[in-house]
Amino acid sequence: MLKSILSATLVALALFARAQSPAKPNIIFIYTDDQRFDALSVVQQEQGDKARFPWFSTPNLDRLATEGVRFRNAFVINSLCSPSRATLLNSRYNHLNGIANNHTGLTDTTATYATELRKAGYATAFFGKWHMGNETGKRPGFDYSASFVGQGKYFDCPIEINGKAEPSQGWVDDVSTTNAINYIRENKDRTFLVTLAFKSGHGPFQPPVRHQETYAKVKLTEPENENAVFPYKDQIHTERRNNNNNNNAAQPKGGSWTENNDQKIRNYFGALKGVDENVGRVLETLDSLKLDQNTVIIFSSDNGFFFGEHGLGDKRAAYEESIRIPLLVRYPARFPKGKKVDKIVLNLDAAPSLLDLAGVAAPKSFQGKSWVPLVEDKAKDWRTSFLYEYFYENSFAVPTIKAIRTEKSKLILYPGEEGWSELYDLSSDPGESKNLHNTKEGEKLKKQLQGELAKQEQATGYTNPTYADPRPLDERGKYVRPKRTTNQNLSQ
Repeated sequence: MLKSILSATLVALALFARAQSPAKPNIIFIYTDDQRFDALSVVQQEQGDKARFPWFSTPNLDRLATEGVRFRNAFVINSLCSPSRATLLNSRYNHLNGIANNHTGLTDTTATYATELRKAGYATAFFGKWHMGNETGKRPGFDYSASFVGQGKYFDCPIEINGKAEPSQGWVDDVSTTNAINYIRENKDRTFLVTLAFKSGHGPFQPPVRHQETYAKVKLTEPENENAVFPYKDQIHTERRNNNNNNNAAQPKGGSWTENNDQKIRNYFGALKGVDENVGRVLETLDSLKLDQNTVIIFSSDNGFFFGEHGLGDKRAAYEESIRIPLLVRYPARFPKGKKVDKIVLNLDAAPSLLDLAGVAAPKSFQGKSWVPLVEDKAKDWRTSFLYEYFYENSFAVPTIKAIRTEKSKLILYPGEEGWSELYDLSSDPGESKNLHNTKEGEKLKKQLQGELAKQEQATGYTNPTYADPRPLDERGKYVRPKRTTNQNLSQ
């Protein structure tokens, strides 16, 4: 009798505990390509008179911010598509994870957020842009994938369903969203992970037909730091003259960067408007299936993008416009509404955070930290700085970059070309227009950041990886301007 009473009590306690905490959540991880941190209307509104794109409206993304958490200082550790996407998967720095450029496939897929969640019983699916070189086939770690090869194309893009190519019709991000929604409906009674990776807003910036004229008449304004000098500007000017469609070039003579790239800017935001609508379709699906409360939605980007800042139009740099990204998280069953987090979080943190949300331990190989404790005010000893890296790529005019970014300052180094070093006090110079590196004013700050950089290099095991393209250096170890043999567009 006593044994049966005890057994019944234990069962009741277990049921009570289950009722007090939500079941493992569904997880939907959505990310865009080249979306600036300020390409959200909620950020434009927050910037007020300083907003450069006040006409841009993203009501569905704003809804995520209103109903969830917005991280206002989210960054990438390498502002380039394939390296960033690899880091999102396996939470490792690119000097360790095998991806240092856009033309190499991801070979190490043994421990990613997808593999670990699948082990934990999640149904896992990937939709959209994978972009690890030109890899084909079913996406590793996912039970199901409907993805395209490399950059794909915006209209009528062939989609590989579990590795088998099939034709599609329409704008590619609409197609990927439809495929993801169909999967959610078919797996509504299971616990699922859905990754939806959009092609937008990557060049050549082709919005859906419905938004090709949406921003045709809005007023475009030039960035305040358009003429801020960067150290290899003369080199990029030369590339501009030799390659007229070089999208990373400094502004040509005869007009501002914005004037010469007017239509690109309008098309970029037209494409992101389509993204916002597709996020709305996902939200409507969750509402209709009554899955909204216990589904985590994470929205982010693989890196930022320049629209004339420093005279640039790409992302291969360590300036704020390229390394800052949007990050929104909604989880009604657990997270508060409308919370803003200002601590530094990284794309390195995505994978451990997804696992933390599912109650799954992160593999030892992961280098990031879960931001869940930040949301719940339980974080201790959170980072105050991070290491940024970029490795020289063949046929591109951008040198290897190593930088340290703290909460209020930044040191940027170009190995092999010490005279190009940059130092910025972001608290007084957020546009990074005044280089303090060789000034008496910046001596103390430079010394501090040099020490912090050394600590971060040691902590992350920094090295110039053997799988990176060889840097063009002379016999003194100085950087030599690479000769481009193709008319390759630097926006890829």
